[in-house]
Amino acid sequence: MGEHAQKRIVRKLDLELFLSKIAPQPTPQAHLEQYTISESIASTMLYIAAYANNDIIGKNVLDLGCGTGRLALGASYLGAHEVVGIDIDKRAIKTAVENSRKVGLAGSVQWVIGDINAIVGRFDAVLQNPPFGVQTREADRAFLVRALELGNSVYSLHNHPETDRQLIKQLKASSGFLQVPPSPFLKRFVIKHNSGVKAVYAMLMTIPRIFDFHKKLKHDFVVDLYVIEGSNS
Repeated sequence: MGEHAQKRIVRKLDLELFLSKIAPQPTPQAHLEQYTISESIASTMLYIAAYANNDIIGKNVLDLGCGTGRLALGASYLGAHEVVGIDIDKRAIKTAVENSRKVGLAGSVQWVIGDINAIVGRFDAVLQNPPFGVQTREADRAFLVRALELGNSVYSLHNHPETDRQLIKQLKASSGFLQVPPSPFLKRFVIKHNSGVKAVYAMLMTIPRIFDFHKKLKHDFVVDLYVIEGSNS
């Protein structure tokens, strides 16, 4: 699929069904903040990149910190020309390879075990669900800087700057995402790196109780998808 551009628009429901077949991280590690992106958020992210901005079909795509490959395989499924997925966790990459076989896309993604600095070159689009910096302060910034160095367009998820219960209510009553203004800090950060924020979409993420320090069976919080135009685009 990845070698030939997808000629038809894939229904969002079909994309979510495809993504649901991709196994999550089998042994998540707290210090790496390995929370698997939900099918709903992944499909929205891929849909915006593919159909609102024409950054997937026939393009070269990088999934930075790919985990078990949900975004990378989703991009290939939608018709990306070439996809690379990189993660520092060997077990995550092993699961990503198994996932690619399971969904019939074996060989469609180049999987790389390594630090984010191991990747060189230029990509039409970089997709990432980076660590939010909860366990390791400013971890998301290192990912964002690297994404801006590598991508003409960047699609990056970040923690919403505050707990906004009203926004959570609105998201639960909406189609799944709402456009919001960027945080002043991230906007300045992006401009400082010679890039610009095109749009920000708030989405609701729900994670189950994974680690011992989690107090609730599930936790709802808002994440923001930043669509960023790189300096060389």
